[in-house]
Amino acid sequence: MEKRIVRKVLIIANWRKEVAHTLSGEIQQYLSHRGIDSTVFKTNAENTELSVEKGIDLVICLGGDGTVLYCARYLQDLGIPILAINLGTFGYITEISVNEWQESIDHYLAGLNSISRRLMIRVVVLRDGEKVFTGHGLNEMVVSSSGISKVVNLGLSIGQTDAGFFRADGMIIATPTGSTGYSLAAGGPILDVDLSSLIVTPICPFTLSNRPLVISGETKVTVHVLKKQRTGLMLSVDGQQNFELCEEDSVIVEKSRSKALLVTSERRNYIEVIRDKLNWSGGGFHA
Repeated sequence: MEKRIVRKVLIIANWRKEVAHTLSGEIQQYLSHRGIDSTVFKTNAENTELSVEKGIDLVICLGGDGTVLYCARYLQDLGIPILAINLGTFGYITEISVNEWQESIDHYLAGLNSISRRLMIRVVVLRDGEKVFTGHGLNEMVVSSSGISKVVNLGLSIGQTDAGFFRADGMIIATPTGSTGYSLAAGGPILDVDLSSLIVTPICPFTLSNRPLVISGETKVTVHVLKKQRTGLMLSVDGQQNFELCEEDSVIVEKSRSKALLVTSERRNYIEVIRDKLNWSGGGFHA
């Protein structure tokens, strides 16, 4: 493997986690000894505006999965790899533990670990033919009730095809990365993160035949907010970007032109992460 040229690093730290305060300084010092310039961006909330200066070769993300989703949203069109270090228990996205940060940085600089190119979604809300919201997400978009009554009435189009009417608590359109998140809790399947697919998952549908559906990542999905709702509706992208919907809005979801570039761990792969997170221990396996 060829060594990677890294001149400037942006450290994005979740400042609500105490360990980030000291670790960010340690990483800066470690990089400085290798002739690499770095700056620290402190974030306390997912809606903190992030401005990325030119010349950044690598982002080191200190936090959990939520911090990675935040980084991915702002970096999605910049082509900058994200090395995510988990400051708590392992997340599904953050494979690198806090004790492995030096090793992971060294491996990255030496070209030893690979970069996982993750599909992201672009979400647009059309109201009376006008775009009133645009967002990008790495995990999923959710349309659901914003009021006391949970049941909403939604229409669904997949490509140019009318895919039916849904009475449910909401609808999730998830990426392979997001397949281990809200979609999984709602009964959706787990997908390999390197697939180019989308998952359409109804939330608690009234009709039991409404099942999760895996479709091509090249397909455009439209969720139609129908008339005569008994509650307000909310759009949420990655749980961080929220937008209030109106009746007759159309929520269009399609693959983003850009991908999130996540540096992988050399110690564990995706299957090992979900095996441990979901406790797939069984009774033991002996070859």
